[in-house]
Amino acid sequence: MTSLAVGPRQAEDGTRLTPLLRLLILTQLAFNIGFFAVLPFLSEHLGQAMGMAGWLVGFVLGLRTFSQQGLFVVGGALADRYGIRPVVLAGCALRIAGFVWLGYARETWTVVGAVLLIGFAAALFSLAVESEVARQAVVSEEAGGGSRTRVLALFTVAGQAGAFVGPLLGALLLAMDFRTVCLAGAGIFVLVLAGHAWLLPQHIPGRARTRGKGGMRALLRNRRFLALCCAYGAYLLAYNQLYLALPAEVERAAGSQAPLAWLFALSSLLVVTAQLPVTRWAAVRLTLRRSMVVGLLLISAGFAVVAAARPAAPTGTAGLLPAAGFVVLLTLGQMLVAPVARAWVPDLAEEGRLGLYTGALSSVSGLIVLAGSSATGTLLDTGLPPAVPWLVLAAVPAAAIGLLPRR
Repeated sequence: MTSLAVGPRQAEDGTRLTPLLRLLILTQLAFNIGFFAVLPFLSEHLGQAMGMAGWLVGFVLGLRTFSQQGLFVVGGALADRYGIRPVVLAGCALRIAGFVWLGYARETWTVVGAVLLIGFAAALFSLAVESEVARQAVVSEEAGGGSRTRVLALFTVAGQAGAFVGPLLGALLLAMDFRTVCLAGAGIFVLVLAGHAWLLPQHIPGRARTRGKGGMRALLRNRRFLALCCAYGAYLLAYNQLYLALPAEVERAAGSQAPLAWLFALSSLLVVTAQLPVTRWAAVRLTLRRSMVVGLLLISAGFAVVAAARPAAPTGTAGLLPAAGFVVLLTLGQMLVAPVARAWVPDLAEEGRLGLYTGALSSVSGLIVLAGSSATGTLLDTGLPPAVPWLVLAAVPAAAIGLLPRR
């Protein structure tokens, strides 16, 4: 990193960031501002402005998620093969085209094409950036620049800050129309594309491009890595209940889903303000495995809080307290699990294939969430005693502890 470490700054937690790491972390912030300026308003646009049926809106949104999450492994493999610069630039160009296309789309097939392009763009640039941040974090740690987990925690904070600012920007622009929101999102990615064409190095020292085949075969034989994927998938399935089980509980307690916005804001603010202190604490006292164990136990406890309160069926403000406790515990668990899982991948990945393994972590866990979400939806609609679904959900992250590989 000698050619890049020109006057590296030192973060408040003692982690020194090279110029490349600073660029990549700011990239995550910009990505999420542009993305979340559009995404929260897509469902209403499709249903209200375009008159799509509810099932079709859900299908379109599911396609976007699949084209991103499911193809992360492709983005990671391309980054390994060709380096991150061409993959990031291509992804930004596709995202610009996708947002412009979405802004002018008026038929179902054009909307589908636009959202597929938007999702695939993220599978390219997000995975390239995330895998390189993980690699640079390991390089920095080995050079005495600070904990890799702290670097990845800062990456998480930047992404969450973008997810917080983006909807505010989109809401302001929505006063005009949805097309304006889409074009503004495209404009942000034009700036990102221009900045990276200028600032992102043509060649990153110490980064060898992967040649040849066989990476996927070795990955599928890597039991320790696949065990981490399964445990991470259980965490994501639990986290996904923010969008499935939590809205149903809020609706029951408050009679509407209006308080959801405040609970989501609480989660975002917790990550932005507490992620780095929590990561500092964990880095001093816990190993990577123990950090994930504590995080999964906190998530399990969040479900247990709601399960304990459900038999009494409280409503109003008191009825929302268990939901708030769930959000707080789930978010605290996320702060421990998410950065640590990404920090663990370099220890389990084959040499030169960190992008492939980082992408596989997302794709495999995404498939687990896809399958598990259907089962969860069925569980919530079975008419079982009200505490039972929440107790079953509490058991999922707790059981995932047994899947974690030993270091």
